[in-house]
Amino acid sequence: MLTTTLKALAAAGILAGTATAAAAQEYTIRATANSNEQDEDYDGLIVFKNFVEQASNGAIEVELFIGTQLCSNGAECLQGVADGSIDVFVTTSGGAAGIFPYVQVFDLPYLMRSDRVAEAVLTDTDFTRTLRDLALESSGDAIRIMTIGNTGGWRNFANTQKTVATPADLEGMKMRTVVADLPQELVKVLGASPTPIPWPELFTSLQTGVVDGTKNGITDIMNMKFPDAGLQYLTLDGHAYMAAIWVMNNEKFMSMPEDMRRVVVNGFAELQQATFASPKRKSISAYEEFAAAGGEVYVPTPEEKQAFQDAVQPVYQWFSENVDQGDEVLQALRDAVAQVEEEIDADIAADLE
Repeated sequence: MLTTTLKALAAAGILAGTATAAAAQEYTIRATANSNEQDEDYDGLIVFKNFVEQASNGAIEVELFIGTQLCSNGAECLQGVADGSIDVFVTTSGGAAGIFPYVQVFDLPYLMRSDRVAEAVLTDTDFTRTLRDLALESSGDAIRIMTIGNTGGWRNFANTQKTVATPADLEGMKMRTVVADLPQELVKVLGASPTPIPWPELFTSLQTGVVDGTKNGITDIMNMKFPDAGLQYLTLDGHAYMAAIWVMNNEKFMSMPEDMRRVVVNGFAELQQATFASPKRKSISAYEEFAAAGGEVYVPTPEEKQAFQDAVQPVYQWFSENVDQGDEVLQALRDAVAQVEEEIDADIAADLE
């Protein structure tokens, strides 16, 4: 009898606790990413959900929708954020270019030399806030940039044909790009032929020769099993940081009291750190798998890297002249990079003594 009573009391306690938690919940954040559970975006969302729900003592619930459950592409998802049917979404610079063309600044090549520089720019300067202000203005205060993390490391040139050591090696190649203007302009400047292909169609396009190559990080290459489609040559030129731009419906964010907004802001800081770390760890095994699949990894010499940097100079002018507020955003990024490089170089010098 006592055992039965204790079980009944325990069950009642669990139910009471559940009811209390449900009663405490005041806000729901619907977050989506057009990726999968192997992606850095998913890692970031798991960290965000765990932090926000715990730090708010259950007042905020974060619902995750991974893949295309709520929307199928960047433009559709951003529209969902704008109209409030989606609260949080992560997009790339290419995915957001149609609404916020100036975020293509992340596709400009060779502006940031390392993860350390890129991460400091995104955490220790006002560059992200500059983009936030512009995005709020462009969207009529509908879409708020919360943070910028990473999704896949750095973009590199990969192809099915040959080793690429210099810009001349890219001449005549059909390179897959996103629909956005700047990546296509970059490929043109290097003498290749830009070929916009939707991401889900890239495997078949490589396999059938519709395109000869692509601009991606190693984790994306291996997650999509591109070596099985003939992708064999990878050049680690690191021409662009694969920024992940996390946006939120501004009305939803501002409708929360300050203490809950603080929790959300801190949650995005935790998410950002998770997305910084995730590609580094995953890339180790991805490079091993690429080599095991017969892939060749080429690291350009300093002279070869300089040749790429010299060849792409016209792209900066194109961005400044053809993208609304492009000159302002490019200068803001260059100023932020100069600031953190000076600080990092001073730190390194001090650590060497």
